[in-house]
Amino acid sequence: MTERIFDFKDEIRSWRRHIHQHPELAFHEHATADFVADKLTSFGIEIHRGLAGTGVVGTIRTGTSNRAIGLRADMDALPITEANEFAHASHHNGVMHACGHDGHTAMLLGAARYLAETKNFNGTVHLIFQPAEEAAGGARVMIEDGLFEKFPVESVYGMHNMPGIPTNHFAMRKGTLMAAFDSFDITITGIGAHAALPHTGRDPVVAAAAIITALQTIVSREINPTDSGVVSITRLRGGETYNVIPNDVQISGCCRALDEPTQARIIASIKRVVENVAAAHNVRAEVTLLEHYPPTVSTDEGISASAAAAIDIVGADMVDTNTTPLLGSEDFGYMLQAKPGSYIFIGNGPGSGGCILHNPHYDFNDDVLVTGARYWARLVERELPR
Repeated sequence: MTERIFDFKDEIRSWRRHIHQHPELAFHEHATADFVADKLTSFGIEIHRGLAGTGVVGTIRTGTSNRAIGLRADMDALPITEANEFAHASHHNGVMHACGHDGHTAMLLGAARYLAETKNFNGTVHLIFQPAEEAAGGARVMIEDGLFEKFPVESVYGMHNMPGIPTNHFAMRKGTLMAAFDSFDITITGIGAHAALPHTGRDPVVAAAAIITALQTIVSREINPTDSGVVSITRLRGGETYNVIPNDVQISGCCRALDEPTQARIIASIKRVVENVAAAHNVRAEVTLLEHYPPTVSTDEGISASAAAAIDIVGADMVDTNTTPLLGSEDFGYMLQAKPGSYIFIGNGPGSGGCILHNPHYDFNDDVLVTGARYWARLVERELPR
């Protein structure tokens, strides 16, 4: 029956392109939330607004069962200036949907329309449109605001497009699919001096260079080679001119691992390395940990349910149930800590011409929209059978 979604594929595409044209950053998805709420209301779906500020939850109930599941799509964009010149390119300078959340939202809206029309299931489905996935922990905030108390579910499901996987193929795995994530700031404080008289000060630049180099030994020399982890320095700031040794330098970066114990060892090592290398250079250093995402871990039952629904839609040859885990991160991990379920990938195509995640040339592949919407619909029909 999910073939019915093909009948309004042009509308799903128009929704996706509208959202792409009007991107909004984390916790500021006001127009996007309005758009989602208006569409859900037009489908006759009960809505609730306000979780995590801009979150929207749509609820469809039918039949006599008290069972309930949740489906989640993220809505926020990234602070990237779009390089594309097609008609639906971003209208907001410096902000674009470079990760496909426009497509995620449109696919779930497509499934919502179908499910509201057909009601070919028995129970309750909560459609969770989440703000602030991009390094802001919107999933955590929705949970803290009472998501699963207000909308109880027995399981929750998420999906992300993935360039590099063939169009309309699915990829998933039982257990950990994506890594734990922590970002950090390191402030190194020395004593500023004239560049010609370095002995009169304490140079934080040289200390920063030594710290950056030392941090790269953590994964290679302290973590078991069979455990996956990474420490990346992504920002270095300090100094104003050529002939002044600055008083302080700031280093920023992130660390990731596929399990919490490995991540904890990496974090402890970062703190120890920074402290001791700074002491060796006679400067002070402070490490500040920022947003933490847990690993994204699917249950066996959740993946079995997702695989069965995906196979119903595209066939077994297009469903990989043992894909390689990634060291990218997802705040949907918070939801999977709270409830069993799954997180899977849907193929966005080859990623040619810069069409890769977080790239200014990225665009969601509209050919995927119906397949993703049908997957969501079929998952509901299988998990909440009439």
